Amino acid sequence: MSGELAAGKVAIPRLGARESGTLPFVSVVVPCRNEALTIRKCLLSLAANSYPKERMECLVVDGASTDSTADIIGEVSRSHPWIRLLRNPRRITPISLNLGIQDASGEIIIRLDAHATYPPDYVSKCVYYLERFGADNVGGVIRTVPAGDTLIARTLARVISHRFGIGNSAFRTGVSEPREADTVPFGCFRRSVFQRVGLFHEKLARSQDMEFNVRLKRARGRIILVPDIVSDYISRSTVKSFLKHSFSNGVWALYPLKFVRVPFSLRHYVPLLAVLMLLCLGAASLFSPSIAIGLASLTLLYALASLAAAAQIARREGSAA
Repeated sequence: MSGELAAGKVAIPRLGARESGTLPFVSVVVPCRNEALTIRKCLLSLAANSYPKERMECLVVDGASTDSTADIIGEVSRSHPWIRLLRNPRRITPISLNLGIQDASGEIIIRLDAHATYPPDYVSKCVYYLERFGADNVGGVIRTVPAGDTLIARTLARVISHRFGIGNSAFRTGVSEPREADTVPFGCFRRSVFQRVGLFHEKLARSQDMEFNVRLKRARGRIILVPDIVSDYISRSTVKSFLKHSFSNGVWALYPLKFVRVPFSLRHYVPLLAVLMLLCLGAASLFSPSIAIGLASLTLLYALASLAAAAQIARREGSAA
């Protein structure tokens, strides 16, 4: 497959060349809770998608929002009847996903995020590549955009889209060609996948996508990351919300092992291992001057690497201005 479909070099066949009635029916499932700041942008970007609306539905599953999220969904759905509001009184994301999947009519189900927007060809490309590769799940790369035009918002967006800040997460840092992957964001699935593998694990408030894709891979399913499929993820706008979200991500990389006992990729545990190493070295340095010097050297090396990454981003941003 390598080299077959380099990003930006493939002309997607016009899906309209097929009779609309022969296109697969697509159900888009969007779980959300308290997303009043982004849900309208998300749904309007889906409304602007080129996939025929008579072959598409959008099920937005609200997890008992305490802000105006449900009202906004209702308002948008009045102008776009193929968008429907479902309610999840139990709040958490995997239950919302499962409610949407069980209510869905489509032979293809796309799981999207309310914290993102999608270009006009997004749904069409998902369907095309799912069929092209005979895959069980396809997804694309995330282009992280700031939540606002502030220095903090722009900085946070760059942190989670650079290798130094996010590691080797290919769907965030980008790939040049389609490739098999262990997980993808905002997956596009054949409905038969859920019949074969099961639904999302309802005890996992977070990390449910990774756990599901682990099960899918263990069942010999094919997950394909396609650089030609792109979404815009709206990053956190404040340091407080960023730290809270990042800490939660760390917890939910470990907590699922209580239920599923299937480890995720090594990259999900690198931050924990780094923190544990620093804590151990810090404790040991109280009794050993040589270890204290080693710890100071590691800290200096990390600071220099941070400055180098920041300088690289600054040069890239300057050249793009």
